Amino acid sequence: MNIGQASRAAGVSAKMIRHYEAIGLLRPATRSANDYRQYAEHDVHELVFIRRARQHGFSMEEIRSLLSLWRDQSRTSAEVKKIASAHLAALDRRLHDMREMADELRRLVDACQGGERPDCPILSNFAEKADAASSLPRVNGHRFV
Repeated sequence: MNIGQASRAAGVSAKMIRHYEAIGLLRPATRSANDYRQYAEHDVHELVFIRRARQHGFSMEEIRSLLSLWRDQSRTSAEVKKIASAHLAALDRRLHDMREMADELRRLVDACQGGERPDCPILSNFAEKADAASSLPRVNGHRFV
């Protein structure tokens, strides 16, 4: 099948297919006599695999590792679980951080009257953070929080 057909079958744009080939995530497609890319069913399966891994937030390097393990029939599931567990832990940390951000922003939004007056606890809070950061010492021209 050509790149358009592979794209539709896998649910991945042709641009992304070319990108995956360029970065070595997907093996280069075979070429027809007129130099068009040709994809087989196993290529579509790999593209679906990549799309699904991306939907779960895995990085390209994590996907590269998972794809390599998927291709390797002598792999152990422990190797796969290690990558997935580390990714899950990172997602949990991000969720925790985002919940904290949402809680703080919710408090600020609740504190803001949203009227015609110029005073705003949201802007005041952001300015406080900026004022606090500006008093931090500099190392090589950078402030550290």
